Amino acid sequence: MITSKQTGSTWLSLVIYMDRVRRQRYGPMMRCRSMQVYRAMLVLSVVAALLALPKMASSQSLPILGASSAPVAGAASVRANLAYEPPTEKTKFGNYGFDAFGPYPIVGSAVAAGIDQISNSPPEWRQGASGYGKRFGSDYGIVAAGTTARYGLAEAFKVDTLYYRCECSGFLPRLRHALVSSVTARRGIDGHAVFSVPAIVAPYAGTATAVYGWYPSRFGVKDAFRMGNYSLLAYAGENIGLEFFYSGPHSLLSRMHLSHSSAAGNSGPSQ
Repeated sequence: MITSKQTGSTWLSLVIYMDRVRRQRYGPMMRCRSMQVYRAMLVLSVVAALLALPKMASSQSLPILGASSAPVAGAASVRANLAYEPPTEKTKFGNYGFDAFGPYPIVGSAVAAGIDQISNSPPEWRQGASGYGKRFGSDYGIVAAGTTARYGLAEAFKVDTLYYRCECSGFLPRLRHALVSSVTARRGIDGHAVFSVPAIVAPYAGTATAVYGWYPSRFGVKDAFRMGNYSLLAYAGENIGLEFFYSGPHSLLSRMHLSHSSAAGNSGPSQ
């Protein structure tokens, strides 16, 4: 039986192998910014871990309380169950379909393609309608591949990657909640927070698909990591938008990660 850990290792090994083949076929890649990219990846990983630790520690405190006081643990369990309801498989698949093929990824890809067109990136695709079409298709493909990877990994790791708004008040606590939620997920019947492998891997899976699927041959694994950083930041920005601009269960924005009743209101934990 293939475990979730083996799935992640297989994906990483495949990326490394494809990059080695590309190096042998097309020669050495550009090295001018390699150290900066890897340093940025290191900093991003450290920041993500630091942000996740307080939330993970607070979620793990309930069993400790239960050891010393059964009534307190029971009350906390009731509150947790009232605040969180695990989404059904139908809900999770519906959110996946909306995030991958709905209006938001289409509009977002159109805007991103316009930015790429202005910056002429990559220059091999040139300008004009043909160039814009290639850039739009590429950006949309990255979103679809990344969203598919997030959904598949969430199923493999048995975690809930949907976004839940914070019960807290105040700009900074809500901002912190949105950022922490970008690198954490919920697990179990109580919805305790865990470090989210799908949230971290998915952005780079999407850009790696583009680099090895349709980007010019000079692009390699370093470019996939570089573009994946931007995708991860965009995912965090999406959560911030859901936190501050959500306008009710019947709005179009509510369909993004929020199409089940437990997330229709302020269902996230206070920070």
